[in-house]
Amino acid sequence: MNERISDSIRLIIRRPILRTSIILGIITILVTNHLQITVWKLVDGWSNLLKLGSEALPPDFTVLTERAGWTYPSCTFESDMLCSPAVVGMTQTLEIAFLSTVFGMLISLPLAAMAASNLSPYWLSQSTRQILAALRVLPSLIWALIFVIVVGVGPLAGVLAMTMYTVGYLGKLQYEALEGVSKEPLEVARAMGLPRWQVARFFAIPEASNALISQALFMFEYNVRHGSVIGLVGAGGIGWYMNHYLNPFQLYDKVLALIIVMFVVVVLIDQFSLIVRRGFIDDTANYQKPRWRDVLISKDPALKRVKKAE
Repeated sequence: MNERISDSIRLIIRRPILRTSIILGIITILVTNHLQITVWKLVDGWSNLLKLGSEALPPDFTVLTERAGWTYPSCTFESDMLCSPAVVGMTQTLEIAFLSTVFGMLISLPLAAMAASNLSPYWLSQSTRQILAALRVLPSLIWALIFVIVVGVGPLAGVLAMTMYTVGYLGKLQYEALEGVSKEPLEVARAMGLPRWQVARFFAIPEASNALISQALFMFEYNVRHGSVIGLVGAGGIGWYMNHYLNPFQLYDKVLALIIVMFVVVVLIDQFSLIVRRGFIDDTANYQKPRWRDVLISKDPALKRVKKAE
């Protein structure tokens, strides 16, 4: 019996995948038990899921054709479709995402230059990074709640909320891109006696322009997806119209139709953005996708060659 246990232990030690799987399994069981997640709760929720499905199917696509007299701001078009909840809500979501991306880009880029260690002194870069990190601590939904309290219900709260989150999120991506530029142009600029802001403006930012534009496009996609959520707390967008049908009417078929409309629009935006971003990606580099085995076990071919050489 003891020999079997010893053999099993040695087998686990020799096989990293098996060892990792066992460790992850134990952690998963402990966390599941701590959160009191049981199969019986899922079974109890099955009846609620069936009820939700029966009330949501088929989706009611009259949200695309019926006129909503309760839109905010009010719709003045004569066409009922243009004033429908789906069109107005999705249009507001796109507008909120666009404005927050533009405003966030204008604010985050100077902060990113201040946070880049190769463009700013240590004390300035570290303090600016802490500011950007503080902006990322609160999710966009919490920012929306704050601005709904400050400026009231409507798209303005959504624009302000998504702008704050965009500054924190996009600023981190930007200063990492600025820190990845070539050192030679920056050293030449400093040797010419240029101040730090000119080094960033005329050398670092143009050098990283492809990455910065690609990040801005990605942020717009992100804001479209998450901008729909902030409407649930009154910050405009299609989420506000979903909340109108959910509370107190519980019209799940109309909500499902709005979700389908949002899904189609987001997919189209993702595809369009992907096509645009390809113009800013260097396709000359040949990147090899890592395998899960290599990621978990950290088997680097270069390290193997070094060990063989030793």
